[in-house]
Amino acid sequence: MVSHVEPPQQVLHTPRRPPSATSRASTTRRHRSSRSQHTTSPSSPLNEFPLFAHTGDVDIIISSPSGRNEQRYLLHSIILSQCSSFFAIDLKRPLIHNALNAPTSASLSRIGEATSSRSSLDSVDTRHWTYVLDWHHTRNNETPRLIQRPPSHSPPPVSRNKPPASSSAFFRTMSNLSALSLNPQPAASLGPDDELLRDYDNLFRIFYNYPPSLSNSNIADAYTESKTLLHLAQIYDALDIVGSRVDHHLLGFQGRLFKQIARYPPSYLKLACLARSKVIYTEALIHVVGQWPQAQSQLLNHIDPLVLDIIEDKVQELEDMKLRIEVRLFRLTLTTSRGERVNPSNAYLDWMAMSLFRQWLAENTTPAPVSILKNSSRPSSSDAASATASQTGRSGRQSTSRALVPSKPSPSQPTFSPPPQNLGRVYRLMGSTNKEFYLNHDECKRFLKLTPEMYSRDNLKRFERRVDELKNLARDAVKPLTRNFLELDLASVAAPPPPGRGSAAVQPTGVGYLTCTKVLEEDLPWVA
Repeated sequence: MVSHVEPPQQVLHTPRRPPSATSRASTTRRHRSSRSQHTTSPSSPLNEFPLFAHTGDVDIIISSPSGRNEQRYLLHSIILSQCSSFFAIDLKRPLIHNALNAPTSASLSRIGEATSSRSSLDSVDTRHWTYVLDWHHTRNNETPRLIQRPPSHSPPPVSRNKPPASSSAFFRTMSNLSALSLNPQPAASLGPDDELLRDYDNLFRIFYNYPPSLSNSNIADAYTESKTLLHLAQIYDALDIVGSRVDHHLLGFQGRLFKQIARYPPSYLKLACLARSKVIYTEALIHVVGQWPQAQSQLLNHIDPLVLDIIEDKVQELEDMKLRIEVRLFRLTLTTSRGERVNPSNAYLDWMAMSLFRQWLAENTTPAPVSILKNSSRPSSSDAASATASQTGRSGRQSTSRALVPSKPSPSQPTFSPPPQNLGRVYRLMGSTNKEFYLNHDECKRFLKLTPEMYSRDNLKRFERRVDELKNLARDAVKPLTRNFLELDLASVAAPPPPGRGSAAVQPTGVGYLTCTKVLEEDLPWVA
């Protein structure tokens, strides 16, 4: 840049500057102009993700088998080693070879005597690594891994397009991201090669603290993309870094995520173990325990055995709790005005109220009996499912009042048959303050009319009061089973009522199993 020269006529009338000041100002302007041109020169390569042209020392080429699709990265060995144990180990071998051929201190001193300090630094050998995908040793349905090419002694050439005119480094970085990152395609339109490039791109983006390119609108697509990304991170031993990013992204769906977990709890349980997501793991585990052993075949040999042990322990705890509460419910009784237990001889009407309550409880918490007559017609599917519920459970002990499907279904039964009883809804009915949910006015009236000599308006009112007393006692007894430790609001789950007996069909919407399993910190497999 040339300094401004004033016109001659102005020089005659202007005092002359001292030579030192003029020279200093001109030199300052030249340096400032030179620095400004250097920072905005369009021909100089940028030092930004994904191509760090000035400081990158690991060249990674992600390409399809046909070479039609290709994505290139020039990254830093120190960043890759900090985020991935695979790179931390694999990058040591070239470093050892480079150290053997490194110049000695004596040679460096001679170089320093012969040239300037700048030229001595430029003469030191800087080694670069190159990684490509190993398609030759990749089997079907396997993810190809990166392997090293022989190291080169000079950085590979970098060709970059002209960056957009902007003084902000942030906007320059965003404009130089890969085309895959800038224009993400829907998951349905992506081919296997595009999905591979997307997963590797997300992996390296997370290494450099960029958000991954995952679906923000479709929870099903976000799950699929997150699962493949986590499997790739598992290959490179980078789950600690990638898992937290995936967890943060999925939790952004909030209520939609929790409804999706309720539909596919085994799948999200496996994903949560990879991502080490406490919220997703807790949510999925509660569903799996409540439906067990419905998800057993989906988890067996597909998840850490420690997780299966945790599930079985939680199932046993839940069964023990149900057994204790059921015993307490069947022992509920009424007393007379003198404090005596109600029986047919001292309060026949009150005893009838207790009989109706216990009959309703037995009908809705235990499997239906199966006819023992040989010439009887084939039982219905619901009766057959109820009959099998009394078989051996997870612990091998006989189940008397607990409604569980068999742990090993017979070939004639579907693998994922729903539980014959909807104990979750039954206990929530008993825990509700709405008196019309079960044993309401009409049912009490029909029952009392079975004994015409006992039916009257006064007797009906007394009968309903005594039934309500039993309901209040039952509501307090089932409180531990009606707790909901899910993030999901059960009232928002629209589920049709099961084919129950009596007033059991009049039930609020929600899942049909219990959701009172409490997951503690020691129940997390990565903590235990």
